[in-house]
Amino acid sequence: MALASAYNSGTFLSGTATGRQSFPLVAIVILNWNGKKFLQQFLPALLASTYPNKKIIIADNASTDGSVEFLRRLFPTIEIMLNTSNEGFAKGYNTALKKVESDYYVLLNSDVEVTPGWIEPIIELMEADASIAACQPKIRSYNDKLRFEYAGASGGWLDGLGYPFSRGRIFDYVEEDHGQFDDAAVCFWASGAALFIRAAIYHKAGGLDEYFFAHQEEIDLCWRLQLAGYKIYVQPKSIVYHIGGGTLPKENNLKVFLNFRNNLIMLAKNFPLATTLYKIPLRMLLDAIAAWKGLLSGSGGYFIAIFRAHLHFLNWLLLHQSKSVFPVAKRGVLHGYYEGSAVWQHFVKKKTRFSEIINGK
Repeated sequence: MALASAYNSGTFLSGTATGRQSFPLVAIVILNWNGKKFLQQFLPALLASTYPNKKIIIADNASTDGSVEFLRRLFPTIEIMLNTSNEGFAKGYNTALKKVESDYYVLLNSDVEVTPGWIEPIIELMEADASIAACQPKIRSYNDKLRFEYAGASGGWLDGLGYPFSRGRIFDYVEEDHGQFDDAAVCFWASGAALFIRAAIYHKAGGLDEYFFAHQEEIDLCWRLQLAGYKIYVQPKSIVYHIGGGTLPKENNLKVFLNFRNNLIMLAKNFPLATTLYKIPLRMLLDAIAAWKGLLSGSGGYFIAIFRAHLHFLNWLLLHQSKSVFPVAKRGVLHGYYEGSAVWQHFVKKKTRFSEIINGK
């Protein structure tokens, strides 16, 4: 591995895109809200990470489970930042990262187990190509370690109607990992569960959109970065294991509301205006079909959550656009973008694997 010789010589990858001759500083920032059990479970492995120039920061979103007292007692070397309220994922990170000076940030969920050497392959990749703004590791399920995890798998993609999917995950179907996605590859979005991003570019792009509160804000950020001319990557040589649903369970109606509302806002912000005029009504129609299907199957809460999401999206469209972060440019080439419909391919043509959809098989 290239980094091994770099360690021995006391330098980091001579001849990198940045010309730097030392290890860039990596700040691993965990946004915590009542995640004491995860911190207790996963911090030891994180502290054992071998990358030499790193710092670990816990940004606490006003937890009430004793997280801060626990950290101060058992992990006194870890820096703690205190937010005065639960600001959500987006604003919570923006607030914390304004105070963190580093070359790279890693936005890491508290319910992620890292593996030995997980930082080095990603920093090596990003140092070799200055156009890569953000990157994720391969993410497997903590509870089924041979299977990809829902939130990112081996690199996020987006279909023509704005539905996110991944190499290894199509809607609710998650593939087993047989090494089929072990190549470092350009993708559309990198998972917020373990997001490596250049600090300067994070701030230049305006950070995460705080109006989103939580869910799909990392997809929106990666979309804006691509429009600005940067690339998003996945580096499967780095592996982490994610529990998922640690803060809001998958069936939580607030999560449903945020996902549907934020996805529509994201489309309105990032697609060209002419595209939104027909794609957003079509998306809202498909959302309505999903809502009625949920209602007829006995999930009234799901139906109401989608109905509320549409109302709040229209409210944002009419009154609150100024509160969102818009792309600074719309010239970049979109990678990891499937122009067809993953919904059609999966739910009508019954395709369950990423390769079946992308390769048309």
